[in-house]
Formats: sequence, C-alpha cells, structure tokens
Amino acid sequence: MTPDDVISALKTSKLRGRGGAGFPTWMKWNFTKEATGTAKYVVCNADEGDPGAYMDRSVLEGDPHSVLESMAICGRTIGAAQGYIYIRAEYPLAISRLERAIAQAGDMGLLGKDILGSGFDFEIELRLGAGAFVCGEETALLASIEGERGMPRPRPPFPSVKGLWGRPTVINNVETWANVPVIITRGAEWFANIGTEDSTGTKVFALTGRIENSGLVEVPMGTSLRDIVFNIGGGIPNGKAFKAVQTGGPSGGVITADHLDTPIDYTPLQELGSIMGSGGMIVMDETDCIVDIAKFYLEFTVEESCGKCAPCRIGGRKLYNILTGTTKGTGTQEDIEKMRTIGSAMQKASLCGLGQTAPNPILSPLRYFRPEYDAHINDKLCPAGVCKDLIRFEILTDKCIGCGVCARKCPVGCISGERREPHEIDQSQCIKCGECFEVCKFDAVLRA
Repeated sequence: MTPDDVISALKTSKLRGRGGAGFPTWMKWNFTKEATGTAKYVVCNADEGDPGAYMDRSVLEGDPHSVLESMAICGRTIGAAQGYIYIRAEYPLAISRLERAIAQAGDMGLLGKDILGSGFDFEIELRLGAGAFVCGEETALLASIEGERGMPRPRPPFPSVKGLWGRPTVINNVETWANVPVIITRGAEWFANIGTEDSTGTKVFALTGRIENSGLVEVPMGTSLRDIVFNIGGGIPNGKAFKAVQTGGPSGGVITADHLDTPIDYTPLQELGSIMGSGGMIVMDETDCIVDIAKFYLEFTVEESCGKCAPCRIGGRKLYNILTGTTKGTGTQEDIEKMRTIGSAMQKASLCGLGQTAPNPILSPLRYFRPEYDAHINDKLCPAGVCKDLIRFEILTDKCIGCGVCARKCPVGCISGERREPHEIDQSQCIKCGECFEVCKFDAVLRA
C-alpha cells in the first residue's frame, strides 16, 4: 500500500480518535503527511490518568505489538523515522512488555534500519511520565517529551503541523493506534460496518463503581448505556437503585436513568452535558451523594492543574471552595449562579482541555440533580447521608431497649446510658461514623 492508500483506508473506515476528542484519524495523519519539513514524528499518548480507567494499560500489557505496528505504518505514511511512546511510570508491567516488544520487533527486522528491505527506517523510544494528569493533553505531553515542564501551549498551530520540537507530529492515544492494524488487515469496509454511521468500530470502557460486574467492556459504538450497565454490567448490587453514570472521568458529566437508552456516541453524550472521554464509566447508586462526587472530581482537577492559565488555576479552586461549603452546610442559593458563571468562563477561556472540561462534573449535575443541591443548601441535609457535616445520629427512646451494643461499638465513646434504659448520643463528641446506625438491630438509631 502507498501512503495515499493508507490514508484512503483510514478515511473509508471512519476511525475517530479514541482519546476523547473524536477527531478523524485519517485527517490528522493527512495534515502531517502534507506538512512541509524533513523531520516528522509519531507519538503514542499512553498517559492514562482518569480515575478508574485502565483501558490503555490493558492493551499495552496484552498486545503491545499492535501499537508498534500501527506507529510504523503511520511513520511510513507520513514520512517519519522516529516514534515515541509517552507512558506513565506507574505502569511498570506495561513498560516492561513494551521494552520487550520493541526489542522483539527490532530482532525480527520490523523496527530499525531498512525494515523488510524496503529502505524505510523507523525507531520507537519510550518516554516515562511522572503521572501528571495534564500531560494527557497533547501539547503538554509533547513539552514533557522535550524535557520541559508539562504545560499546554496555545493552539493553533496544532501538533499536526508544528508539534514535537516544532516539527509536524501525529499524536494518537493507545486505543486509536491499536485499531489501525485491524483496519489494514480486515479491510476498511469491515470496520466501517461496526458501530454507527458517524462513529464506527468498537470502544473500550472501564466499567467501575456500584456495579455487579466491574472490568473492561468492549462494545460497538452506538451501544446504549442501559445495555452496558444492566446487561453486561449486571446492574446495581445489593438491591440499590441506579442513580447515574459518570462518563469521561473528571472531564465528563452524569447521565441519569431517564437517559439510559442514549447510544454511546460523541454527539449524543455531548448533548447531555457529558463526554465519552477516553472511556471511564463510573456507576452510582442511591447511596452516592452527587454533590460529594462533584467535589471529588474538582479536588482532582485542582490538584492536577498546571497553573499556567488563570481561568483554570483560579476558577477551579473557587468552584472547589464553593462545593466544600455546600457539603458543610454553609452554601447559599447565590452559589449556584456563581458556579454556573465561573464554569462558563472556564469552558471559554481555559488554555487546554483540562480547564475547559473541569466544570462539567458540576454543571451536569446542576442540570439533572438540582433538588439535591437545594437540599444541601436550604435544608442543610445530605439526602444520601454522605456529607458528614450534614448528618446527625439520634437514638429513638421509644425503640431503644438499652442493650448497649451501640455504646460498645462507638469508637469515641460518645454514647451513654444505663442497661435496659434508653441511651443517648453526645452530639459534641460524635464523629458521624455511623457505626451505631449499622449495629443497631432494633432500628433505634435515626440518621437524619
């Protein structure tokens, strides 16, 4: 196949980037192929940083040669002789498998000088990242490979025309690369017949959270969330009710039971205020607090922000502080509009995708779970019983028989009372652990 043949096959397959943006792969490769310059580069983004996600790690541990083959195909297509795999150091097994696979490919004449006597040279090197979430953003990743601090750069120019060391660069994530050899081997039409008209092929998700069957799930694009959660995932354990599913990790939003029949596709998820992302999918049930979940994601993105641009650096911290106050019972209704205003500003003005999508875990729940926010603010109550500052445990005197089990289990000794007499909780000493609520067999402890 000529380089043009490869581009044509990718175009026919309609493969879109699996890193989250969904950009057509053929177009990205073609931009770099047509770019001027004697030196070009091929980069694999294996910096998988979403909480609960391990799709790329699984591919690299199980089939590293698929990525190496794909990068070599790309190198020959665009005219590049050097490739880099940027992988986080927390993946030691994946790193060792990649090192072995690169050595094997070199021994077999599939990497190195004059590959298979074709006159084509291509080498691949590993670059280890230190686990910075922001380095999953392509320009920050390229800066890190160059030995600079991993911070994003303004775009345009895009890496396709000005990337690594200022040279044209193709950068795709692991799952995207792993699809290319299959398309070449099985045919573009075969691949295009899987999935939907706009989003072909399959997608791998890391299904975690309140789910019976957690693990990696590979499904055709367009599969409904209901199929994934209830048919493949086995539903919610312990008879609990489904509450929502978070797609896209810290950059995504929540999808409620009303939208479980939404097909897994880029546009439908965006219309619901979420994204597909790299493939994280966290299921929540009735025991999860939507405000606390949003605070968790905001804490993550605040800690992982590189601090280069003010909208992300300041806006993220401000949102986190507002959410913290809400979970402690000091929030006000004015905070709702503040979060919307700050979130909108971050989406429009942040330099990279981390800051632009950081407000999603707040704005999306505000759209679907506003009553839960109102309960925290107006009633100083956490309906799920998660936010400790809004929980109060009381012993019902008409039900307590004075067995003393709760007093013996209390870790701070704040429950007192005579045997066979109703007991009492010292609210000033209670740490809201809920142990008394769990051990009482007579429903005498009220959690409010």
